[in-house]
Amino acid sequence: MYLELLTLAALVLVAAYLCCIDASPVDEAGRPLILKKGTIDCDVVETNPVVFKGKLCRFEYVRQHYWNNTSGGSYFRFIESESGRATPAFARGFHLGCAFVAGDTVYVSAVDIWDGEKIYIFASTDLAHWESWIALHLPGYGLFNTSLCEAAGKYVLMFEVGKPPEVAGVRFTARFATSTDMRHWQLIAPECTYSKDRYTAPHCLRYLDGYFYNFYLEAFEGYETRVVRSKDLIHWESSPRNPVLKASEEDKRIANSQLPPEQIQKIAAAVNINNSDIDFCEFQGKVIINYSWGNQQGVELLAEATYGGSVEQFLKGWFDD
Repeated sequence: MYLELLTLAALVLVAAYLCCIDASPVDEAGRPLILKKGTIDCDVVETNPVVFKGKLCRFEYVRQHYWNNTSGGSYFRFIESESGRATPAFARGFHLGCAFVAGDTVYVSAVDIWDGEKIYIFASTDLAHWESWIALHLPGYGLFNTSLCEAAGKYVLMFEVGKPPEVAGVRFTARFATSTDMRHWQLIAPECTYSKDRYTAPHCLRYLDGYFYNFYLEAFEGYETRVVRSKDLIHWESSPRNPVLKASEEDKRIANSQLPPEQIQKIAAAVNINNSDIDFCEFQGKVIINYSWGNQQGVELLAEATYGGSVEQFLKGWFDD
């Protein structure tokens, strides 16, 4: 009997230990615990971290008015996290890019014109030499941000639509297309959307265990990032733990010691009613998060945050399963 009790106690301790090491970090409200590190740059919005050939990199859409852009136009680049080195600029004149890694290739989806009709894809195996092609040409549409993911053996592209009204409803709305090779894309059913009834600007799409997760911007007490999920891209479930991100004083922390004094002053003076444009990846056991904050009217700052677990834990943590 004594040995049986000892064995039972040992099993209980092992089970408790396994639960602890698998536990998702949460805040006091039971939400996935996001730790905001602070601002890393100014005048940068559409960025996303990716892991390419074992290195953490940040894709950046450098706008024409970026404080350190002397080129006279927009372009894309990657910043290596460890060294801070920037890759050669590419896709000059393009806008609203988003990077996605599949094997040894990096893909970047983008538009050539804000509110335009075409989505392009750029591809590279070395971040220096790029090829590109038109993924979608949708006459009459107004296209903005994009996001790529892989789901059940195919690629899925989420893209932001501003027009026509019968497609977009209230600007801005998610629509979707699929491909098996990244080159040939097909729009899926018009019922696959989120959401035409109000401002729900889509930004980041992920897929896990049969669910698509759409991280989007909701106009509510300013602008805050929320998440919904769906199995069919038609019927959506909103997280009971929303919002994912909302404006806070932590956004104004300085997380980049190389910023010049005038940019630090800009950060201190900025009005903050917005946490938008979230994107993330997993690296060395935690989730690296980029997002934008500011006034949603031209004052835009780039910030970084982390989540101390896996992407799987992060996605599942927003819902009750």
